[in-house]
Amino acid sequence: MSLFKKNRRALLVLEDGSVFEGSAFAGAGEALGEVVFNTGMTGYQEIVTDPSYKGQIVAMTYPLIGNTGVNDEDMESSDLHLEGFIVREYSSRPSNWRMTKSLKDFLEDAGKIGLEGVDTRSLTRRLRLSGSMKGILSTESGDVPALLEKARHYPGLVGRDLVRDVSCAEPYCWEKGAPGTVSLPPGKSAGKPRVVVLDCGVKYNILRILESNGCEVIVLPATATADQMLSYHPDGILLSNGPGDPSALPYLVDAARGVIGKTPVFGICLGHQILGQAVGGKTQKLKFGHHGVNQPVKNLETGRVEISSQNHGFVVVPESVGGKASPTFTNLNDATSEGMAIAGAMSVQYHPEAAPGPHDTEYLFSRFVAMMKKQR
Repeated sequence: MSLFKKNRRALLVLEDGSVFEGSAFAGAGEALGEVVFNTGMTGYQEIVTDPSYKGQIVAMTYPLIGNTGVNDEDMESSDLHLEGFIVREYSSRPSNWRMTKSLKDFLEDAGKIGLEGVDTRSLTRRLRLSGSMKGILSTESGDVPALLEKARHYPGLVGRDLVRDVSCAEPYCWEKGAPGTVSLPPGKSAGKPRVVVLDCGVKYNILRILESNGCEVIVLPATATADQMLSYHPDGILLSNGPGDPSALPYLVDAARGVIGKTPVFGICLGHQILGQAVGGKTQKLKFGHHGVNQPVKNLETGRVEISSQNHGFVVVPESVGGKASPTFTNLNDATSEGMAIAGAMSVQYHPEAAPGPHDTEYLFSRFVAMMKKQR
């Protein structure tokens, strides 16, 4: 066992008994989570700081990760939320003019394990064939049967509320590209639409884009009720992305149901799933989810194909919202729901704010702003 620790060897053990050996380039200890793969070639900083990855161990399919280090501008939250990070090869000599620290130091400062030397192609193939699986990362033990037992007893994501773990504790304003004051302005600006963002694990780039579109942005904890959201006299409400099982969040569904029809609503990712349930729909878990920056979606209004950034393991069942919501986007890889329109509300399953990813669908924020201005 001492030799195992000395060489910083580490194991990934999946619930089906598969074992992948590598080296810990960052962190130490053990980490449990649902193992998923991300197909992005870059954007690893945005990925590890995306609150939607809470409860998950992320494996990157691109073989070389870490070469540009980490900077202060590309944070998508104030912390790291994923449980562990797996790469084929870690770049130990990063270089970039914006870099403030290495990925290794970034992970270690947050107490996260980074594993390299894994055959990520084989791992990805196994996850594609068998589906996302519970797994454990360990630098402490080479006892595979014991690690396997721990992995199999991990509760997974289904039925779990992880939103409370990543949402803000108190309301705040987003000002000049960063979280600002807790105290709110006494009245609305005559020229700025006021958006209340329900923080289910919101990515900072959503807030950046809202501000860049001339909005006054107020962020509330995910536990805020419909009445609390409406008490800020918003011109619109945005239901954000977030982690975990959408069917385990009845309080969010009730809150969404209470604001539909009273002000324009925009749902993104988890927010889309919450809106679907608010009109009586159901959600289901995907086999291995959509995690990457190259997912083609079809705009059913224009017929255009747009490339989107995605990160979700659950989707709205289209048949369950039939007659209650109109489909607006569909995924061209597996025909899953990628967007809906409800009277006074719109939602998308993908991430129009990207970070990382293409900007094909960023125009949806302008559409949301136009909805708010029309109703003012």
